[in-house]
Amino acid sequence: MTTATRGDTTDVRPTGGLLRHRDFRLLWAGQAVSSVGSNVTTVALPLVAVAVLDAGTFQVAVLTAAAWLPWLLIGLPAGAWVDRLPRRPVMVICDLLCAVAFLSVPLAALVDRLTVAQLLVVALSAGAARVFFETADQVYLPVLLRPGQLPEGNAKLQATQTVSYVVGPGLAGLIAQLIGAVAALLLDALTSLLSAVFLLRIRTREPRVRPSERSRSLRRDITEGLRFVIRDPYLRVLTLFGAASNIGLTGYQAVLVVFLVRELRLEPGLVGGLVGVMSAGGIIGALLATTVARRYGTARALLIAAALTGPPALLIPLAAPGVGLAWPALGGLLIGLGVAIGNVVKGAFRQTYTPHHLLGRVTVSMHLLNYGTIPLAAVLAGAIGARYGVETAIVVMTAWLALTPLILFVGPIRRRRDLPAAPAAS
Repeated sequence: MTTATRGDTTDVRPTGGLLRHRDFRLLWAGQAVSSVGSNVTTVALPLVAVAVLDAGTFQVAVLTAAAWLPWLLIGLPAGAWVDRLPRRPVMVICDLLCAVAFLSVPLAALVDRLTVAQLLVVALSAGAARVFFETADQVYLPVLLRPGQLPEGNAKLQATQTVSYVVGPGLAGLIAQLIGAVAALLLDALTSLLSAVFLLRIRTREPRVRPSERSRSLRRDITEGLRFVIRDPYLRVLTLFGAASNIGLTGYQAVLVVFLVRELRLEPGLVGGLVGVMSAGGIIGALLATTVARRYGTARALLIAAALTGPPALLIPLAAPGVGLAWPALGGLLIGLGVAIGNVVKGAFRQTYTPHHLLGRVTVSMHLLNYGTIPLAAVLAGAIGARYGVETAIVVMTAWLALTPLILFVGPIRRRRDLPAAPAAS
């Protein structure tokens, strides 16, 4: 893949910051509406399962697992395909597939044919589309922006995504309270369509893929990306940390709605509001990420983020009706703060550190382990919840999450102020 040209420079290199960058604004707007819809679904889909179909704790956890299982099933070939294909059309097709999937739920409910099995198919379909979309998105951003603009671009995208963590669950709870959880999934279908429209309006031309690279062995491409991650000490430790922390994060989140509805007896509107508040720290983290990285260094910023992500998780099992809801709200705020700072720093580091022709494969290789643990964690949390109680499952998963920052002290990150700009071999 050639990286010598990145389209018309009047579009790609505007002056005055990214707010004046037309194509970045379109990408940003598309991701904003899509993220809101996706985070409506994270609450609406389990609410549909619990409130409409009377699903059990394990079934609800399996729904969460199904949304992330495609990273294990198709993650590696998806990265190789994305490195061979134009990224914007891939993202548009993924948006359209998500719209169709989510629209099928209210249509099935309308004719009284909705089942847990259909929800699983919808979760799997949307998860598969997400694999391709997120991989293409990570590779597409460096096409629009210069390396020096990537931290700002990632911070803005992360801030918008974390705002959606607050707005999405709140909207899901409100819609579920007023007109039913099934109707909330219509919003995700609509936002997916809007995202596709925004992406189609982007003018920047992508570099063409060389025919010689298209004809290369898919297995060779996959192996090349995996080898780069495994051999690199920075990417390797970040991947392991991400995988371990996602076990705890997903584990407690997979059964959180069941815990709030069935154990604490909260109304759907309050459930959505609480989940939104727990996610609000991510907004602050995304806004502060570049400042923290400049002041303390990018490597130290990762350590700070990990400390905020881990130990505060121990506050979540202290949840109780009334004022006791302040504990999970505070724990979630601090976790969101740490996750957002870490994601901004890691995202910009990976995009600038990795050779561009490998970026899709390196991204998906890291995501394979990062996200591949998510369905396993969801099933594990569901099994623990079904056997020993949902509160026990939350205690186990948050205790695991609290210990994960120790992983970052195994690699070279602990000895540096800043992460390197390029691999040592370069």
